[in-house]
Amino acid sequence: MKSITVELADRSYPIFFCPGLVTGADRSEQALLAAAMGDSVFIVSNETVAGLYLESLQKLLGDRKVDVYIMPDGEVYKTLDQIDAIIGKLLAGGHTRETTLIALGGGVVGDVTGFAAAVYQRGVAVIQVPTTLLSQVDSSVGGKTAVNHPLGKNMIGAFHQPKMVVMDVETLKTLSPREFSAGLAEIVKHAALADWDYFQWLQANQDSIMARDSASLMTMIEWSCRIKAEVVASDEREQGRRALLNLGHTFGHAIETLSGYGVVLHGEAVAMGLMMAADYSVRSKTLSESAPVQLAQLLTGFSLPTTLPKGLIKADFLQAMQRDKKATAEGLRLVILRDLGHADVTNRIDDEALEATLAWFLEGGARRG
Repeated sequence: MKSITVELADRSYPIFFCPGLVTGADRSEQALLAAAMGDSVFIVSNETVAGLYLESLQKLLGDRKVDVYIMPDGEVYKTLDQIDAIIGKLLAGGHTRETTLIALGGGVVGDVTGFAAAVYQRGVAVIQVPTTLLSQVDSSVGGKTAVNHPLGKNMIGAFHQPKMVVMDVETLKTLSPREFSAGLAEIVKHAALADWDYFQWLQANQDSIMARDSASLMTMIEWSCRIKAEVVASDEREQGRRALLNLGHTFGHAIETLSGYGVVLHGEAVAMGLMMAADYSVRSKTLSESAPVQLAQLLTGFSLPTTLPKGLIKADFLQAMQRDKKATAEGLRLVILRDLGHADVTNRIDDEALEATLAWFLEGGARRG
């Protein structure tokens, strides 16, 4: 069994790679979960994932007291109403600070469960069991938890690190093609911001990745998790370097908010945001003209969009960007590319370049892609 440790002093935790554990194909590592929790467990899942893996997970927990909350499926349900419902069931079930919450599902389930764990009785333990590609390589690692507000994505939340993350690559076999591709956007982001060798590996292995070859998936997920774990360990609360992980997200979150949560998947919005960030970087003269072409080819090969939905308005788009969590008192901050594999954070915004990027994409362009 492979593992990675997110090094955060007394809040350090492992990421375990356990193919077959959640799906029930291989239970050789089931003691992992048993050793990490007390006698009381509260599982949060959604209608889709629960039908696939809830029974299998419950079998790993033995004779513990287990309560379950099944939330509706979709980004539109990533709300305070769900937090209230979870806390209500925790209280009704007599759960104490010794209870361990388990998030069984994708990014929405992980974010909602993590935030509920952060605020219930001022904080209880949570274990992330991500079942989508996006949640395995991104949202389950790093301790960011949140729900959405009508005016902005992830605006209500807390930093709350999990006790562990348990990944079963076999759960990815049941993802729809659209959901699988959405997860690949975060992987492309990791390569583009931090590792040119990884970017080249993705280019060379597109076919096996899209075929969901288990060995390729394991290599890819572990590579992305190592990048994210290292960045999080260096800047847990996003005071500096961790902001690099938001490459494409200032644009992407605006797309999600304005389109309506769930209409555009998060990974799809990130793919569009990556193209906008690359375009802005070219226009502000930090990136070569050839880089967006390579980026667009990789995203397109992973069945991801590189153009924006129709009907978005520039004034609304700018306003949504300015509400972004990464903005400071000095104004907007953007993650820019200096090369594929090298990103920087800047608050020195080239207004002319930004206006040109917005005009180009909102009018239906996809730069040199």
